[in-house]
Amino acid sequence: MNRLPRPRSSRTIPAVAAAAVAALLVAGCSSSSGGKKSEDAGSGISAGKASTPRMTVAMITHAAPGDTFWDTIRKGAQAAAAKDNVKLIYSSDPTGPNQASLVQNAIDQKVDGIAVTLAKPDALKGAVAKAEEAGIPVVGFNSGVDDWKKQGLLEYFGQDETIAGEAFGRRLNQAGAKHTVCVIMEQGQVALEARCAGVKKTFSGKTDILYVNGTDMPSVKATITAKLKTDSSIDYVTTLGAPFAMTAIQSIADAGSKAKLATFDLNKDAVGAIKAGKIQWAIDQQPFLQGYLSVDSLWLCKTNGNYSGGGEAPVLTGPAFVDKSNVARIAEFAAKGTR
Repeated sequence: MNRLPRPRSSRTIPAVAAAAVAALLVAGCSSSSGGKKSEDAGSGISAGKASTPRMTVAMITHAAPGDTFWDTIRKGAQAAAAKDNVKLIYSSDPTGPNQASLVQNAIDQKVDGIAVTLAKPDALKGAVAKAEEAGIPVVGFNSGVDDWKKQGLLEYFGQDETIAGEAFGRRLNQAGAKHTVCVIMEQGQVALEARCAGVKKTFSGKTDILYVNGTDMPSVKATITAKLKTDSSIDYVTTLGAPFAMTAIQSIADAGSKAKLATFDLNKDAVGAIKAGKIQWAIDQQPFLQGYLSVDSLWLCKTNGNYSGGGEAPVLTGPAFVDKSNVARIAEFAAKGTR
């Protein structure tokens, strides 16, 4: 597919337009990796199937092994692929250079489009440029809201992590918190660093940054526990992912701490913990929607020349707070693994 020129107009489509696209969510998968079959997608949503010619889209993320957050991203991508008659090739690697190699692999396969996360934007810059030179349209999602336009990507779908962090900090103020520890599971990952920086900017209390090895949950648990035992003044733990929030619940108990817990991101277990009062709130960036829109946008680009955000503005999928007041509304979707 030849890359279409960017529109010259600076007018943009509002981010809320994503809601209209979201109404098209469907079930199934068409992945050439992982051995998944269409009946295994499990989204339970159907909206027919496009009659447009078959196309191939590569989705390349920085997912770490075992991080269930990315399962939801992938389900959204699979749903869009099933609707749009797309062959989806999914791959991931948490290291920047390896992720760049996966982009190069997609270029070599001459895919029709690439959806990529820019968690390590400098590492991806060269590979993204090569894709664009090859005439392959590239969209960004989840990570890289400050870099997608610099690197010439067509569109971006995700959460502005700085805005989300600042909103989180204000929520801590409303809760009467005085001292929080913000747990980063991958040092140098731009989205995670931006979250904690946003918290620190707006939170009127003290913010400590705690780096943990996100690929080793026992180590994560031990590190948070040690921090809480060392400093009893910490009254709120801030985690940046739902699996890490569930581990932090154990750490708080093991440390004998009275600290409360709030988190970024959501999954089925976190929903249950919010209901039980073990997590005070979570920020939901809607990963299913990010995966869905990324694939669907490349289909729309090829079949109708569309650009969400007009090629100038990101389409924001968050932040949205989930707490006891509204968790029941999304619990059934979380149980299906789509929220």
